[in-house]
Amino acid sequence: MCTVVVSIDPSAEIPLILVGVRDEFTGRPWVPPAEHWPGLIGGRDLQAGGTWLAVDPAARRAGALLNGHGVLAPEETRRSRGELPLRAAAEGGLPDLDLTCYDPFHLVLADPDGARLWHWNGAVLSEDELPPGTHMIVNSGWEQGDENERVAFFRPLFAKAGRPPALDAPWGEWRELATGAGLPAGDPRTMIIHHELPDGRVFGSLSVTLLALAAGGVRYDFTDDPRDPAAFRRVLPG
Repeated sequence: MCTVVVSIDPSAEIPLILVGVRDEFTGRPWVPPAEHWPGLIGGRDLQAGGTWLAVDPAARRAGALLNGHGVLAPEETRRSRGELPLRAAAEGGLPDLDLTCYDPFHLVLADPDGARLWHWNGAVLSEDELPPGTHMIVNSGWEQGDENERVAFFRPLFAKAGRPPALDAPWGEWRELATGAGLPAGDPRTMIIHHELPDGRVFGSLSVTLLALAAGGVRYDFTDDPRDPAAFRRVLPG
């Protein structure tokens, strides 16, 4: 997953909204969100067995993973980062693990009370608590300025988008923004990417998640057609 948007408004009926765009090689096999693990919902990466976004509906909690930059883990001890959002969603915190076995990452843990963010660059772990407002996390981390063109374009648009008044209310502008707001794949600001590499492989945006976390429950909508705002389907409530 290469873009996560977190919107926090403690006074709202839905205090936390999370948008997750997953970017990956199109040839890497995966299956759509379901309860692939006891009590946890998410899409499953069939190559390594983990996920990019996990939801614990009973705890009203979600973990989302982005690859980071830094020092890679030793090949002989490397573990899949895809287990991290599963453990975080289930345990409510950063799992007590030997992080030197993992390549760099950014891990978001969200619930109706707010969101925390851990950064691991292969040598140093840091943690941030996201304040109320609209935030974007990309592979370089939590981008708080306007240097990143994607963030500079989309963050104010997400910040202005009207929140659904209830879990079962229409998403409105959120679906259009989450699927790229109509920007073409070649636009440097785009959130939905498509890159054809010289070796024939294609790296692109494979899916989009819209997640609402509230005291009354969880709403989880998903699409594997990331440019079509009408293509979302309901995962939770089931």
